[in-house]
Order: sequence, then C-alpha cells, then structure tokens
Amino acid sequence: MKYEANSPEDYINQVPQERKEALNKLRKTIKDNLPKGFKEGMQYGFISYFVPHSVYPDGYHCNPKEPLPFMSFASQKSSINLYHLGIYAKPELQKWFITEYPKHCKRKLDMGKSCIRFKKVDEIPYNLIGELCTKLSVNEWIKTYESTIKKN
Repeated sequence: MKYEANSPEDYINQVPQERKEALNKLRKTIKDNLPKGFKEGMQYGFISYFVPHSVYPDGYHCNPKEPLPFMSFASQKSSINLYHLGIYAKPELQKWFITEYPKHCKRKLDMGKSCIRFKKVDEIPYNLIGELCTKLSVNEWIKTYESTIKKN
C-alpha cells in the first residue's frame, strides 16, 4: 500500500487503525536503539532511517540526490515490512538475525534479501529489532556500503 505522506507522523496517521500501535512501537524501538548520526524521514514512501548528506555528501549511488538509505519500514497490504540494508550487505549480520529470530518469535521467519515481513502485528519481535538497530554505526554502514554495494 502506498501512502502520500510527508512525515513519519503523517504516514502513521494514514494507516489502518489496527496497525497504528504496532507502527508507533516499531518507530520508537528503532529511534531508541539506532546509533547517533542516522536521520529519520521519508524515503521511497516509507518511514526511513538514512545517513544525511551532511555526513555522507555522495548520497545513494542509484540517486545521489537521495541520502544514503539504511533501514525503513512500511505498512503493506498483508504485512508490516522492515527493510534493513545492513542485513543485505553483511552476510554475518543476516546469519545472526536468522539465528536469533526463533528465540523471539514462534512464527517462521518470512524474509527476502533485505525485507523482513511480519504478517501478525502482535508477533513483531521488538526486542530483536532493537538489538538489530545497534549492530551498525553510521561509519560502519558507510564502510560496508562503499565496500559491498557501491562498488557493484
């Protein structure tokens, strides 16, 4: 589902009522645990966390006018999705997440390359997501991005 939102608050105000609490809690979890230097805003229609141009002037290689994306989340038709580019770029981080997930959730992990789908809002593993947020600093993300994604 696509929402025409100018801010995270605007986005959450537009989602169905039954998802608002989960999205607010997810947002708070991310903001409370994400290392300093990432900025919250809207990117590609999602609530996003990125490296601002003031820290990384090159921006995103696909569109240098965009700040360097890191993670985002969205309310989709049948799930709430969390997108984490660190999981995509760092196989050891993906392995850690896959190993830890069953300790926090009984439901089978539904995951793509960087997308984690939560079909039941009451089963979102907020503690695990909070821990995931702490795994990469801004500088570590820039280094990972430049060595794995940008060079390709």
